[in-house]
Amino acid sequence: MSVALAAVYQHPLLSDRDLQVIFAAHQLKSFKKGDFLLQKGQTSKAYFCVEEGLIRSYVYDYNGNDITTGFIGKNEIAIDVVSLFTGVPSEEYLQALTDCQCYMIDLETLQELYHSIKGLNEWGRAWMSGSLFALKQRTIAMITESASARYRKLEIQHPQILQQAPLKFIASYLGVTDSSLSRIRKELCKST
Repeated sequence: MSVALAAVYQHPLLSDRDLQVIFAAHQLKSFKKGDFLLQKGQTSKAYFCVEEGLIRSYVYDYNGNDITTGFIGKNEIAIDVVSLFTGVPSEEYLQALTDCQCYMIDLETLQELYHSIKGLNEWGRAWMSGSLFALKQRTIAMITESASARYRKLEIQHPQILQQAPLKFIASYLGVTDSSLSRIRKELCKST
């Protein structure tokens, strides 16, 4: 059994039988470092549960700078919700930062499961609420917290990102320059 699938699909309304059906609907996919799971302009047809590795989501700003919008690691879902569920082309890129093992489920199969497994609807609602909450917290933190505080939070909550992502992507995600991130890291090292 996949550790990632078991971690992702936790919900009290999903029975062991439901989980077996859901897990069987996923396909194992491997991505090499640098591979794209989704590119801007493509319409998403699936999402991915990450078993191993790290994925980065990013966009290009109006000046052509690549800005990291998120990281997706072990036991998390790599998804462009808007593209997948509305059928519009993606604005984001999803790219493997390391070699990755993921379990993919396509939208058509997911829709069939939604109609046949009642608990999956509740799981989806809970997952979406949790994701929206995390996004809101991140948005507020970008305004109300210092870059050092945001870095410390990332260090505590997502050490995998600091271990596997290049510093330039971490800096972009935190909304700081590479040199500011280097300064923050030095200051935090001195204080420990």
